[in-house]
Amino acid sequence: VRAALCTNEFMARMAREHNDANILCLGERVVGQGLAWSMVQTFLETSFAGERHQRRLDLIELFDRR
Repeated sequence: VRAALCTNEFMARMAREHNDANILCLGERVVGQGLAWSMVQTFLETSFAGERHQRRLDLIELFDRR
């Protein structure tokens, strides 16, 4: 599980694209309803970029197995 706390659309996009996050966390008092829906849409439409970012995730998985 890779959860990302995001407060704007850029953070939601980067969480998916660079970290392959699969859970989007939003603060109710920080993010309004309109922005929240926009962030969810951005998060769901963004794909993991892979390549150099995959190496970092591989290291995390290796560490978790220890």
